[in-house]
Formats: sequence, structure tokens, C-alpha cells
Amino acid sequence: MPPQTDLLPPSSSAPPAKTGGDSAVPRIVPVRRTGRWTAAVAVLILLALALNSVIRNEAFEWDVVISYFATVSVLRGLWLTLWLTAVVMVLGFALGALLAVLRLSGNPVLQAVSWGYVWLFRSTPILVQLLFWFNIGALYPQILGINTVTLMGPVTIAVIGLTLHEAAYAAEVVRGGILSVERGQIEAAQSLGLGPWRRFRRIVLPQAMRSIVPPAGNMLIGTLKGTSIVSIIAVQDLLYSVQLVYHRTYQVIPLLLVATIWYALVTSLLSIGQRYVERYYARGTAGAR
Repeated sequence: MPPQTDLLPPSSSAPPAKTGGDSAVPRIVPVRRTGRWTAAVAVLILLALALNSVIRNEAFEWDVVISYFATVSVLRGLWLTLWLTAVVMVLGFALGALLAVLRLSGNPVLQAVSWGYVWLFRSTPILVQLLFWFNIGALYPQILGINTVTLMGPVTIAVIGLTLHEAAYAAEVVRGGILSVERGQIEAAQSLGLGPWRRFRRIVLPQAMRSIVPPAGNMLIGTLKGTSIVSIIAVQDLLYSVQLVYHRTYQVIPLLLVATIWYALVTSLLSIGQRYVERYYARGTAGAR
């Protein structure tokens, strides 16, 4: 009887068989991204050269920029710019929301009026509108007993012109946000017996804000920068304040840099705030970050 031998079961920890001295398991080699790193290094070098040129170029006169950066006249102009932006956004979106409701109503006359308003103010440049309102006294010296020549100063003209222009774009933003809400949810709220105002406040508005906030934030930043156009009608905003200085000192470049840095700082803060507001209204959605 032949002797019995012990048969060991195959073990998963046993080394793989080798053929011709090579391992049977292929070796994973990471992809070499030479082009990506080369482009990154080239871009960093160009940025460093540009930054070095800006810092070392004496024509920028950075000492003048520092000396005028926080002067009273510049800060006063900055405050007027911020105030004008806030007032125009609030009034513009209030009027824009009303126009959006008119556009979505079942009344064809109200729909036509809303559409005509949006078409008119989106079809003409804001500079033309401001100049038109600035000369409104030549057409209507009095409106409802108000002397338009003496009472409508440059700041009032700027508020009126920018608000009417902003409302046309705000109307489309609000209308798009309302239309983004699914009709089935509104019908479900109706079946529960919720009134129109409660449906709008509890169902429509919270969901519409997800679509309204991003373009509204962009409009806020655009309005802040767009207020610089009121300097054409002698409103002493940030840009006009630095213009008054460099018309006297002839230091154009450093004074323009003062305005540029202030605009960049404020818009950066607004962008950060916009991000947090978007995250607040995007809670519970897959795209919230």
C-alpha cells in the first residue's frame, strides 16, 4: 500500500506563481502629468514677473496710494457708493418683484405693461437713461406740483435712474425663480387649503430663493461697480471723489488705484456673503456645499 502524503489546501497568502522571473500581478504606474506641472510652473513664473513689475514700477506711486487710501474725501465717496448700492438694490427688487407678479398674472393688460417696461429699460444703455433723467426738467418742469428743476438733484436722479434700470433685470430674476418651483407643489398646497399669500410665503418663496439668490448676488456686485457711472452727472461717489483729487494733483494712476483697491475689497466681501447666503438657501439639495 503506497504511503499517504499530507495535502495542504491552497492558501490565499501564498505568493503568486512566477513565470520567467516576473510577477503575475501587474505593477500600477501613476500617470505622469508633465504637461500640467509645466503649465503650472510657467503660469507662476509669469505671475511673479507681473507682480514684481507692478511693485517695482515707480510710475504706480504706491506711497501716494497709501497716503490717499483712507482720506476723508475718499471714505465719504465710498460711503455714498455703498449707500447708493443698498438703496438701488432694495427699491429695484421691490419694483422688480411687482413687475414679475404682473407678468405672471392672468391679466393680459398687466402682462403687456410689465413686458413693455422690461423691454424698454433693458434696450437702452444706463448712461443714456441717466442723462435723460438728468434733463427731465426740460420736458416736465413740474410733476404733480413738484419742481423737478430745483428738487431733483444729482443724487435723486441717480437713485431714480439706477432703480428703474435695476428693476427691469430684477423682474426677470424673480420671475425665473418663481417659475423654477414645480407646479405640483403649488397644487398640493392648494389641496391642503393654504391661501395664496401663505402658499407664496411657505411654499413658493423658499424654493424660488435657490434660483433667485445667485443672480441677485451677481446683480448686487454689478450694481456696486455700476454706480461709478453716476460720476457723469457729478454725484460724488468713490470714483468722482478720486477724480476731484487727481484733477487737482495730476496723479491719475495712483488715485485710480485707490478706487480700484476699494472696489476690489468691497466686491470680495460681497462675494463671500453671497456664498454663505447661497449655502443657506441650498440646504437639503444635492448641490449644497
